[in-house]
This record gives sequence, structure tokens and C-alpha cells, in this order.
Amino acid sequence: MTIRLDEAIKTALEFENKVLKLYQDAEKHAVDPVGRKVFQQLAKEEAGHVAYLESRLTEWQKGGQIALEELRSVVPDRERIAEGRKRLTKPMRGKPGSATEVEYLRRALTAEKETSAFYRRMVSELAEERRPLFARFLEIEEGHVAIVEAEIDAVSGAGFWFGIQEFDVEKG
Repeated sequence: MTIRLDEAIKTALEFENKVLKLYQDAEKHAVDPVGRKVFQQLAKEEAGHVAYLESRLTEWQKGGQIALEELRSVVPDRERIAEGRKRLTKPMRGKPGSATEVEYLRRALTAEKETSAFYRRMVSELAEERRPLFARFLEIEEGHVAIVEAEIDAVSGAGFWFGIQEFDVEKG
């Protein structure tokens, strides 16, 4: 059974709104300034996803067509993040994050993985001409998973984070 495009977009909006709220809440409760900035940037990105999907749904409902506009991301792709992590030689943060921040990161990781799984399913199940919309979201969400994993490593003291020279979340 193939899912209808409008149903897929509505479901995508549910995922995106859920993770957006999580990042907004996390930003309010983050103690670490770097962590707060990460949550802020990811919330901003998720808000852009919501707006994009809402505009595509409206366009579909009005005319039965969707023009794919460029969907940008401030987060590099998963491979670039992995390469950056390999090049790091020292931890950037000296102390672990707060329990609240770590809990938000774990919740974010779960939400991002669930969202990625949904987009992966859409790419495999939707009609060929509908897949590009969700394929780009899948790329972006996989980058979000990698960023959240790296942030968990950083605040738990188990790994490294990206210094300004290696990665700037605003520039990508």
C-alpha cells in the first residue's frame, strides 16, 4: 500500500513539530552556552522544516502539484561531521553537561532517529516522483543525528566536540 503524499507530509509535520518543541524546550533549560547554541540552531532549522512542509502541503492541496524548492541546512552532512570528529585530538569542554541537558540530548537523539526512519521509509515507499522531497529531509535529519551524537559525547565527557576552527554550526 502506497501512502498518499498529503498524508506523508502531514506525518512529516508531526515529526518535525515534535522535535522542534523538544529543541525549543532544551534551549530554555540548557546551562552550557555551546549546548544552548546547538539547541537554538537545531530549533531554527526544524522551524524551517515545518514552514517548508506547510508550504508544500498548501501547494499540493491547492493544485495537486508540488514544486521542490531548495531545502538548506546549517548542519553539514553526516560524513563531514564524522570526518571532523576523527581529526580532533583533544576534548573541547572541561566539564560534563548538566543532567537535564544530557536528558534533552538523549530525547533529541531518539526523536531524530525516529524522524530519519520515517523519511527513509517515505523514500522507499512513495512513488518515484515523490521521493526527492523526502530524500533531502533524510540527508538533513541524518546530519542532525550526527550532531546530537557528537554533542552527547561532548557533554558526557566521553568524546570530543568541534572547535570553532573545525566547525561553525551557523556556517555549516
